[in-house]
Amino acid sequence: MINIDELVIYRKLDDRDILKDVIAAIDESDTASSAEIVYRAAGRLIELAGTYGFKGNLWHCYLTLLLVNSENPFSTACEMRGIGDLSLRRLAIHDFMIFRELFRIDFSEISCFREASVFSMILDYQRGDDVGKAFNKRIRDCICELGVRLAQSAGIEEFADNIIDFYRRFGVGKLGLHKAFRMDRDSTGAIIVPITNIAHVRLDDLVGYESAKKQLTDNTEAFLKGRRANNCLLYGDAGTGKSSSIKAILNKYYEDGLRIIEVYKHQFKDINEIIAQIKNRNYKFILYMDDLSFEDFETEYKYLKAVIEGGLEKKPDNVLIYATSNRRHLIKENFSDRDEWSGDVHKTDTVQEKLSLAARFGVSIFFGAPDKKQFQNIVCELARRDDVKMDEQQLLLEANRWELSHGGFSGRTARQFVDHLLGVQE
Repeated sequence: MINIDELVIYRKLDDRDILKDVIAAIDESDTASSAEIVYRAAGRLIELAGTYGFKGNLWHCYLTLLLVNSENPFSTACEMRGIGDLSLRRLAIHDFMIFRELFRIDFSEISCFREASVFSMILDYQRGDDVGKAFNKRIRDCICELGVRLAQSAGIEEFADNIIDFYRRFGVGKLGLHKAFRMDRDSTGAIIVPITNIAHVRLDDLVGYESAKKQLTDNTEAFLKGRRANNCLLYGDAGTGKSSSIKAILNKYYEDGLRIIEVYKHQFKDINEIIAQIKNRNYKFILYMDDLSFEDFETEYKYLKAVIEGGLEKKPDNVLIYATSNRRHLIKENFSDRDEWSGDVHKTDTVQEKLSLAARFGVSIFFGAPDKKQFQNIVCELARRDDVKMDEQQLLLEANRWELSHGGFSGRTARQFVDHLLGVQE
């Protein structure tokens, strides 16, 4: 008899309903109610497969999901660095022995599962698509592969080593299994919500801007290695790749423990709550603020100033702020701010107040619009990468016509033009 109430470290599991149903069906195998429980468990496992994109043995996938989602003293100690506490490992192995028995259940020997013929399909579930809503495909596949390894583990030490290796490589829970997040609120306060559909942008996809990309990667690598690093402001002309560069940084350094949380202006007052939730985790977090700028009447920037530098509580070493903006100084400035007859008695104070936010970003990286020659180089390179079949002279002629009515010279305009050609070709 398997008693899940004897779990110690893994006692708090996010979704125990299926587990309880399967255990209950085993305990009541010869009763009339057991069949209903089996069908209910089967239905929930199929729903799970639809949500996460699982296939194969859905029971093993479910058990593995419980293990990789459980944020507890053992799993969080293992994330990104392995485990050094022997007492924690011994306690975890106690729980893993229970999980290993769950993995080894032979449903064909239990009458209620044998009689419910649909359950055999649950143990070898075949999908017609390859889509899941909760994880990206790579993480989903890694979870399924871990389930296979756990089921095939020769002993409890191998079982434990497989789980610890997963925690070390990918982390645990939503912060470990996802790259990017957004802030939200529920009845408990500010929360972190995973973003599951991230464009797989690479830095090489951004043609040119080598100096800007190097500044960004150098600062990010220093941050990931525990060295001193600065908050970054990427500013400049529209469509030059500021936001794409930060997305590319996330994709490049995700496996090194980098995570990004997207924050909007109206959420600045909640940032300290979010920082409190992430400051003791073994990941490096970038709070990402896209298209950051303020009008005269907007005062949310005061919250941000306090978070970056100025509050009593020191910002954790595992948190940086990266922002993009078309404005160098972020806050709208007027000629009247510097006019000695503007009516402002302390006009210097007004100017300093408006400059103080941008000054809190230790690294400012400029992304300027390309000139005509640079624009044409970008178009040619993107066309080459996407195998556009067109004479170069004709390509550049069409590109010049396109930019006249589509926003001028920029990397974004070049990308849109090449996408247009691809659409026409297809």
